[in-house]
Amino acid sequence: MALDIQTFSNRTGGATFFKAIGHPKSARLATALLDRLGQAGPVAIYDPLGHALGFAALYDLGGLDVVDVFVQRIEDIGTPMFGRTAQPVTDLKGSVAKIVFIPSFDAKRLSDNITHLVPDGATVVTLDEIRLDRSMQTVSRTYLAPLNFATNFAFFRDEAGHHTRLVTANYWAGYGASAPRIWFCLFDAEGTVLAEWQEELGPANGTIVVDSAEIRARFGLPDFCGQLFLHVLGGAGHDIVKYALDTYGDDEAVLSCTHDANAWPADRYAGLPAPKDGETVNLWIQNSHPRPIPAGSVGLNRMGRDDVRTLDREIPAFGSYKLDVSDLLPGLAWPEQIEIRAGKHFVRPRYEATTQSGRLRISHPNVERSDLEPDPKIPELSNLMGKGFILPAPILPTDRFRSHVMPTPMSTAQQNLPLALIAFDGSGQEILRHRFGCLPRDHSSTVDVAELIAQHGPNGLTSGYGHLELVYDFADGGEADGWLHGLFRYEDRASGHVAETSFGAHIFNTVLVHRNEPQSYVGQAPGLSTRLFLRLGRDGDDTLCHLIYPASTPWNAASDTTLHLTAATGEAVASRTVNIPCSGSYLFRSSELFTADERAAAGPDAYILIRDVTCRLFGYHGLARGEASFSLDHMFGF
Repeated sequence: MALDIQTFSNRTGGATFFKAIGHPKSARLATALLDRLGQAGPVAIYDPLGHALGFAALYDLGGLDVVDVFVQRIEDIGTPMFGRTAQPVTDLKGSVAKIVFIPSFDAKRLSDNITHLVPDGATVVTLDEIRLDRSMQTVSRTYLAPLNFATNFAFFRDEAGHHTRLVTANYWAGYGASAPRIWFCLFDAEGTVLAEWQEELGPANGTIVVDSAEIRARFGLPDFCGQLFLHVLGGAGHDIVKYALDTYGDDEAVLSCTHDANAWPADRYAGLPAPKDGETVNLWIQNSHPRPIPAGSVGLNRMGRDDVRTLDREIPAFGSYKLDVSDLLPGLAWPEQIEIRAGKHFVRPRYEATTQSGRLRISHPNVERSDLEPDPKIPELSNLMGKGFILPAPILPTDRFRSHVMPTPMSTAQQNLPLALIAFDGSGQEILRHRFGCLPRDHSSTVDVAELIAQHGPNGLTSGYGHLELVYDFADGGEADGWLHGLFRYEDRASGHVAETSFGAHIFNTVLVHRNEPQSYVGQAPGLSTRLFLRLGRDGDDTLCHLIYPASTPWNAASDTTLHLTAATGEAVASRTVNIPCSGSYLFRSSELFTADERAAAGPDAYILIRDVTCRLFGYHGLARGEASFSLDHMFGF
C-alpha cells in the first residue's frame, strides 16, 4: 500500500509537488477546498500534468462526484482513473460537470488553453487556491521551484526528562540569501499542531538553536513527543535543510546525536539493527503527510527474507507512533538486520535503543534504493581509482571503546556484498585488512575491531586511535552498485554507554570522475574541498570530533585544515590549523583545542567551521558528558 507519489529521482533529484500539496498550511486549505467541491455538484478532473493521482494519494477524493476525467497527452487516453476512463480534453465541452478541477499549480495558462472547451455554467478550480502566501514563497515565478519547498522534519521530544536540541547554521546566506528565516510547526504524537512560529536566521554563517525545553516553556506546552516541521523561507542555492540533532536527558544515561531526516519519503529503509540481549529497539514511525497511514501499510522483515509483518494500526496525519520491533519480529537479535517497508509514508525515521541498564541511544536507518542495478564498471575502478568507493568511520581509542562494524545492504539490487575492511592508524599507516568475502544479502556478520587489531600483533594503533575504511573486494566475486553502507557501533567499556552511526560510501580525493563521484557540495564533481559544521555542547557538555582524510588514490601528503571557532553571529573568534596525513585521522575535543578564554569570547551556541580547500575530509561529531556518556554521528557539510 505504498503511496503513489513521486519523491526523489536519481536523475532529476527531489520532487516538490508532494511537498507543495502536503505542506501543513496548504493541507488545511486543501481540506476546505475538497469540502467545497464535494458540495458543488458533478466534477470533471482535467489532468494535463499527471498530478491527479499524486494529489489523490494524499487526499481522499471519495467525496467528489467525479463524472469525467480528461487528459492532454494522447498516450494517456483510455487510462482508468477515479472509476472513469480518461478522455481527450477536446471532449470536455460535452461534460455535465459543474466544476472543472485542474490539480496543478501555476495553472492559469492551463486553464486559459481550455476556456473554449469549458461547459456552459461550469467553473474552473485549480490548486492555486491552496498556494502558500507570497511571504512564504522564495521564488515567485515558479511555484514548484525547489527553493520554495526547502523543508524537512525532525524528531522532537520534551517529556519525562528527555529533551531534544536542533542546531543549524545560516549557510543559505553564503549562496546569496539576504534575509532567510525558518517557519516551524510542532506536532504532537496525534498530529495536532502544538505551536507555529518563525525565526530569523540572522547573519551569514550564524547559528540557530531550537531547544525543546525552551520551546515548551515559551509556549506553555505539556509533555510532548512528536515531530518538528521546518520550512526555510528566502533561502538560496540549497533546498536541503541540514541540521544536527542532540537528544539529551536530565539523567546522564540519555545522550545521543543524529542529523537531518532526508526530506524525501522512501519505499524502504534498511540498516535497522535487531535488539541485543537485554535491549529494546523502538522504531519511531512519524507520518510525513496530511493523510493517515492506514493499518497494514507499514511493515518489517528480516533483511533478505520476504516474510513481511505489518503494523495493524492507523497512524494519524503528521502523527507519531513508537513501535517495538520485537512486537512484529519476535526472536530476532543482533547482529541480524531489519528492513522497513515504509511505502513513502515517512521520511528517514529514527530508532531508539534502550539497554537493560536504562541507557538510551537514538540513530537512524538509511534510504534503501529501489532504482539501482549492479554497475559492471565498479570492479574495474581499481585500475584507475585505487580503492574507489570508501566508507570511512572512526576507531575510537581501544583502551576505552569497543568498535563494531556491520555491513548493511542498502538497495533492492544488492543480493551480495563483496567487501573488505581496512584499518589505519591516525598517522595514516595501514595496520590490517579484513576480508568479509562475498556476503549474502541476509548475512548477520559483524566485526569487533579491537579483536581484529589484537589478532594482528605488534602493528597496532600507535596513535591510540585511527579509522576504518569499508571498501569493495571482488576476490570472491560479487556485484556492486556504489550504494555501499555500514553501521558502526561504539561502546564505552567504563560506563556501558553506546553510540552508533551509519552512512554510505563515496569516492574520495581523486581527480578522475565516475558518474557524480567524488561528490561536491558546490558545483560539479570532483569535490575536493571541505566545509563541515561542528556544533558545540551546552551546559558543560564537551564536543568530540573525529576528522578522517580518506583517499581513493594517493593525494596530498597532508591536509591543510583550518578549524574556525565561530560565534553564533557567524564571526570567527579563533582558529587552529592541523595537518592530517593522507589516509590518517585527527581526534580532538573542543575543550582541548581552544582555550577557556576563547570559548568564552565565542559565547553560547558557538560552533567550529572546518575548512580545507586541498582535500575533502569526512567527519564524525558527538558530545561527552564527563565520563558518564557520549554520542557520535557523522557531520554535515554545506
